[in-house]
Amino acid sequence: MTSRVGVFGLLGSGNLGNDGSLEAVLAYLRAEHPDAVISALCGGPEQVSTRYGIRATRLNWYRDEYRTASGVRSIALKGFGKLVDIVRTARWVRRQDAVIVPGMGVLEATLPLRPWGFPYALLLLCASGRLLGTRVALVSVGANVISHRVTRAIVRTAARLAAYRSYRDELSQDAMRTMGVDVSRDEVYPDLAFALPAPDVSAELGAVGVGVMAYSGGNDDRAHADEIYRDYVGNMTAFVQWLVDKGRPVRLFIGDQADTEVTDAIRATVDSPLVTATPMSTLDELMTSMAGVETVVATRYHNVLCALKLEKPTVAIGYAKKNDVLMAELGLGEFCQSASAIDIELLIRQFTELETRSAELRAVLAERNAALSARLKHQFATLSDTLIPRGAR
Repeated sequence: MTSRVGVFGLLGSGNLGNDGSLEAVLAYLRAEHPDAVISALCGGPEQVSTRYGIRATRLNWYRDEYRTASGVRSIALKGFGKLVDIVRTARWVRRQDAVIVPGMGVLEATLPLRPWGFPYALLLLCASGRLLGTRVALVSVGANVISHRVTRAIVRTAARLAAYRSYRDELSQDAMRTMGVDVSRDEVYPDLAFALPAPDVSAELGAVGVGVMAYSGGNDDRAHADEIYRDYVGNMTAFVQWLVDKGRPVRLFIGDQADTEVTDAIRATVDSPLVTATPMSTLDELMTSMAGVETVVATRYHNVLCALKLEKPTVAIGYAKKNDVLMAELGLGEFCQSASAIDIELLIRQFTELETRSAELRAVLAERNAALSARLKHQFATLSDTLIPRGAR
């Protein structure tokens, strides 16, 4: 009989990187397991169902789960929702033969994160899978060493309960080892977005892509979040202004719908027809637009990843160590900065050198992309052999 495969995560919620990982897994399943019935337990079920043609269920019973609760009623509803989600998650998991968590930073807390939000949802998934005999796979996921004790305990327990784990870099694998998870059988594979097809679009002469983010620091920076945000936007605006002064066309990119506030702020300050920001809602749209530039400077992880996949010489203005690791793996480790402490003069020097060495760096990117693609094909074959039953029920 037909096998049933579930996909799980904050999918369809506006984050292009998360949805790109889903698209890669769906393409694999439809190619290698065309008879599988696929469904999702996700953050944006309407978006996922409409865009990808699969049945989707809301991740949380309480619709305002990821908004700060204010007032007795919202606090009570959020607490009640935690109990309801135990039953809802178990019932959904019971209907699956296997569940894939496609990429994403599901084991990390590099951005502000509450333990009883997504970490709790992931724990319910993995615990339900273990109790009900449904294999849960964390596939090419990101992780970091989490300092918050409760969040760390929840994430560690969820990871231990998963039937399969692979990480998108050695940094993530080392983080889980540090947090007490046995990773001796876990593998490191590239981010799933490297499996997506690259669009065939010619680049506009001299065009520069600038990927921005509504960045206000991480969990430990909440007290200074507004200041961090203002500094980041100010520095990125100054760099865009420098490009415009040089007569360079600039395309602004986002990685999440929340980032549009930054593109709006930059365009309001740098009032020039050379600066454009095309609305986008999928990673494919992002890559198509990004293919039209020659060089990229970007902050969000999947903006950087898409640029490298498209063999664009790139400077990463990273908010976490994972950005630096990705850049080093693709041969551009010297072209990194921190989003919390941008040095404009250094950025201009890095950008200038990047363009001077463009041909050399493109050759390096082409070689390393080929190797990453081969690794992902190996992982998909492993999933088919060990995780997804053919005609299980």
